[in-house]
Amino acid sequence: MSWRVTYRREGRVERLRAGSLDEAMALLEERGRTLPRRETMDLRMRRFEPVQQVTARAEVVGPERLRAGIDVRGDGSAEAWTGRIRRRLIEQQAGEDAYAALRRVLSSSTSVDP
Repeated sequence: MSWRVTYRREGRVERLRAGSLDEAMALLEERGRTLPRRETMDLRMRRFEPVQQVTARAEVVGPERLRAGIDVRGDGSAEAWTGRIRRRLIEQQAGEDAYAALRRVLSSSTSVDP
């Protein structure tokens, strides 16, 4: 089973392949956790705080066109989502961060029941 990881940051796109879900999640998490923070952006009519800015988007595409990912914000926080056309945020459970929540959802959707 082949997984693709697409990583977008500041207009650059990087496409990687992974042989398993664990490898894909490791690639996604490695890059997402090492991003520098952003400052507040002041424009003439509007001000954007770091939490309002998406600095990077990492997307995982798996079997049966499964699509999910992580949006990393300017303050270092992250949100996990799933969906092809309309993104739906993944709700984090107690003690989970966005990466663990994404891993939980992807693991349960790709597991094979006997």
